[in-house]
Amino acid sequence: MSDSHTDSDPLANWRQVRAAIAEAARASGRDPAGVELLAVGKGHGAEKMRALLAAGHRAFGENRVQEAQAKWPPLRRDFPDLRLHLIGKLQTNKARDAVALFDAIETLDSERLAEILAREMARAGRRPDCFVEVNIGSEPQKGGIAPEAAEAFVAACRERLGLPVVGLMCIPPAGADPVPHFQALGRIAARAGLKRLSMGMTADYRAAVECGSTEVRVGTAIFGDRPKTG
Repeated sequence: MSDSHTDSDPLANWRQVRAAIAEAARASGRDPAGVELLAVGKGHGAEKMRALLAAGHRAFGENRVQEAQAKWPPLRRDFPDLRLHLIGKLQTNKARDAVALFDAIETLDSERLAEILAREMARAGRRPDCFVEVNIGSEPQKGGIAPEAAEAFVAACRERLGLPVVGLMCIPPAGADPVPHFQALGRIAARAGLKRLSMGMTADYRAAVECGSTEVRVGTAIFGDRPKTG
């Protein structure tokens, strides 16, 4: 089964990805129902999202607040039980919009952002789930909390700020074997008492499921390559 689809039938691709997730889960002794597929819509129009929604899919990921604001409110009116995760970097000046729109924010990566999110949640009376993004490969060019600081950061977010931190998220270094990084994130989550792990994208979601991921973020394998812009 190919993981890259340039000419895309999103429904057929979605079914293939779901089958691959179930196979990987069973191979590692897990219940496939314990893995949520986030269909990542970055760069793709609402009509593709609507096709999956009509087929019963409800969990989606978006990378950019502004793109999600343009795409999702009409879809949510028609499918009020959909769940939308922010999986791209969140600028602090977009925190208010993110709290209003998303059901989960997966890229909590700094103390300043944590404080702003706590304030915006209190103001809005809305508490999207939060995942702490861990820079699992300790890459200087990437955001995220250092692995050795993650437990203390989770504790501070929960205890001092009262944030609803439910899990950890990571992106392993490009070109590296992702398995040791996924396993390392799992160990950090266990020590922090967190049950949810957002790990795995189109290239490595099977390995992520075998390492205990509870949500995988898959875009290209479902919707095809993003349309070229510019």
